[in-house]
Amino acid sequence: MSDDNLDAPQGDPDRLATSANETAYWSQNIRLLSILMTIWFVVSFGAGILFRDFLDQFSIGGYPLGFWFAQQGAIYCFILLIVFYSVRMKRIERQYDLDD
Repeated sequence: MSDDNLDAPQGDPDRLATSANETAYWSQNIRLLSILMTIWFVVSFGAGILFRDFLDQFSIGGYPLGFWFAQQGAIYCFILLIVFYSVRMKRIERQYDLDD
C-alpha cells in the first residue's frame, strides 16, 4: 500500500472547500446551540429558582409569576426553543446545501 493515496485528498481543492464548508456549518450550529442552551438555563434555573422571589411580585392568571415559570412557563419556553431550533437549522442546512 502506498502513502501517495493518503496524501492526495489533503491537497484536493474540493476536499478543502468541503472542509471549510463543514467547519462553517458546525460553527453556526454550535453557536446556535450555545445561545439556546443559555436561554434554557436562564428560564429554568433563573426564573424558576434564582429570581423567583422577585418574580412573585407579579402574577399571571392569579398565580405568582415565579411559581408560574417554575411549573409551566419553562415548559412553554422549551417548546418554543425546540421549534426555533428546528426552523433555524433547516435554514442553516439550506445555506450550506446540506438539506435533504
